[in-house]
Order: sequence, then structure tokens, then C-alpha cells
Amino acid sequence: MKLNLFLIILWVTACKTSQSLPEAQPYDFPSPVDTEDRPIVKQTKQVFLKNGTVQATNDFDGARLNNFEQVAENTFRATILPENEPINPSPWYAFKLWSQGSTSITLILDYQDYRHRYHPKISVDGRQWQQLPTQSLELNNDSTEAHLTLKVSKDTVWIAAQEVINTRDVASWCRELAKHPAVVADTLGFSTEGRPLLQLSMGFGNNKNKPTLAILSRQHPPEVTGFMALQGFLDRILDQSNLSNSFLNKYRLLVYPLMNPDGADLGHWRHNARGVDLNRDWAHYRQRETKLIANKIVQVTSATNSPLVLGMDFHSTYFDVYYTNTMDRETSLPNFTSDWLSAIEDALENYKVKERPSGIGRPVSKSWFFTQFKAVGITYEIGDSTDRDFVKRKGKISADSMMELLLH
Repeated sequence: MKLNLFLIILWVTACKTSQSLPEAQPYDFPSPVDTEDRPIVKQTKQVFLKNGTVQATNDFDGARLNNFEQVAENTFRATILPENEPINPSPWYAFKLWSQGSTSITLILDYQDYRHRYHPKISVDGRQWQQLPTQSLELNNDSTEAHLTLKVSKDTVWIAAQEVINTRDVASWCRELAKHPAVVADTLGFSTEGRPLLQLSMGFGNNKNKPTLAILSRQHPPEVTGFMALQGFLDRILDQSNLSNSFLNKYRLLVYPLMNPDGADLGHWRHNARGVDLNRDWAHYRQRETKLIANKIVQVTSATNSPLVLGMDFHSTYFDVYYTNTMDRETSLPNFTSDWLSAIEDALENYKVKERPSGIGRPVSKSWFFTQFKAVGITYEIGDSTDRDFVKRKGKISADSMMELLLH
């Protein structure tokens, strides 16, 4: 009887504790977006043309290949379909090819009603990637098909829209960062399909009253150049220089490097496992991933009475651009955005920053940072084809400029 009473007390206490945790507040944005669940169509993981001279597979995390067929001698068609519709026209593809003997083939990437976006990357190991030579790619008249000229052999070759970086890769990278004395890597919860939602906490000393930054990435699965920029950004923050150490003593960072692990591993073009664009769900948090991360940021900052002063969200698009808030002047860092962008431009020779400021419209993360915390909100976009070395370099310079400004 005493044991049962003890368990009941524990249960009631846990319920009260759970109920007392603060949560992210809803906000009625001027341009609302329906983020209720929408069904998706999953691709069947398999080896295609098992008895053929050329075979293909989508049986790995991050793959996208809906069908693979031979349409003529040495000509093959790879059909690439989205997880559901309507959807942003960003056809993601990733699969492996091999053949019985060495041969040259024409590979047709068939996007059906969508247009080609990502120039193909090739790899022999899924780690080191090269861009397919321009002369080996030809588009049809309306760009709904991309015709690739390839050499295939018994050695597997990877074909992908961008470098394949899946949940396992990001988790491994987080473990490496956690070797730094200022970094704690953990899992704050799990996605719809049970994949980890990774969190990195960065900073030295007591976090009480410490100004905090929140950083997001990979809300949209194919946007890996944004993630690469984040890697460069954090490399600079964690380089243990005097600037880095001073910054981590004064500020805390909360980093969520892979917000959409289901979409990344399922090879989605845009959405999560429930068919929704997470970067439209910052109003009522109907999706599990958005709700868990939004609540976590609110709870962590509330627990230590730490003001969230800046939020950044790393993405990819057709060119480098910064989407900013016109309301930033109403925050505790009223001049940060303009000063930061000017510092980046000054540090990069012959580089002109593109900024696209806007007011509160749709429920996207940059506006949420303002509506929830009155913090500066910035969407950091990197071009799909931006040189990878420059992506990392720009990320480091962006971090350097940010730390300089926030420390002075």
C-alpha cells in the first residue's frame, strides 16, 4: 500500500512538473499557412533491374528514386517524384548505379511536371563528391528532363542532386563537436518516425541571465549548402581563439542542426514525414519537430532567465541572400543586422551582400524569433551551386563578424 501511494505521489509530481513547463506561444500571422498533416507517398526501397546489365538502388538513407527502367540500348530513365503535392519545385534525387561491365550510358532524370534544379553530383564512396562536368548534362526544352552522359562499371557510383548528408552523418558531426569543452550534444526528443532531434548547447560557465542565440538548419531536406555554411560558422565559434573564448563566456548558443531528420533520410524534396513544410509551422506548432524545438528554446531560456537576442536559420536557394526582418530595429540589437551584413561585405573581397528585408507575413522562423522573443531574426541562404570552399569561408567570416559585434 505504501509503495502504491509513493508511486501515485511520483506520478502526480511528474504531471505537475510537466504542466508547469512554459511553452511557445501561438501567434496569428497575417498570412497563415495550413500545417495540418497531409499524406505522403513513400518510395519503395529496392534494387532496380536486378537482372539487367545496369542496376540502380535507392536503399540507403537520403536516397530518392521512384523508378528506374531501360528505355533503349544504353539509355535508362530515372523517375523522380515528390513526397506529396503541392510542393516547392526542388526535385531531390540520390541513388547508386553499377553495371556488369564498363560502359557509357545516357541517364534521363525525369521530373514529370517539375523542372530541373540541382546540377548532378557524383561520388564513388558517398563522402567525396564532384560536380558532373557541364558537357555531360543536357536539359530538354522545358527542363523537365535532364540527360546525363555517364560511364558505369562494376564499381558503384553515386548520383545525387547535392552531397548526401543524412541523420547519421549529422549525429557523427555533433559527437565530434562535443569534444570541445564548451559543447554539450544531446537529443531533445524524436521525430514522427523516431529519428533523433539533435541539440548542441554551447557556452562556458553559468547560463543564468546569459544572452542566448538560437540557430536552426535543414528544415528543408535538400538544402545542404545551408548546413555546410552552418558548419563553417560553428568552426569559427569553436576555434578556441581569444575571440571565441570571450564570446562563449558571455553568450550561450542553442543549435538545432537537423530539424527535419525524417525528410532528410526519406529523400524528401521539402516536407517532413507528415507532408508539411516545417518552415511554415511557426504559428501553432502542429508538427512534432517544430513544437519540440520551439518549446525547448522557450523552456531553456526561461529556466535561466536568459534573453534570446538573435535567431538564425540556415537554408539554401538559387543564390546567396539574407532574408531579414524590418522589425529588427525594435529589438534589443537594433543595429545588428545592418552592421553585421556590412562587416561581412567588407571582409569578403569583391562580394556584394544581397538582403531581402520584409515584415511579418507567413509563419516562418525569422518572424517567430521576433514575435516570440522580440529577437533579431535572420534567414541565412546559400546558393545551391555556391563554391563549397567559399561556403565554409563565408560561414567563418559571418561568425567572426557576429562575435566582434556582440562583444563590443
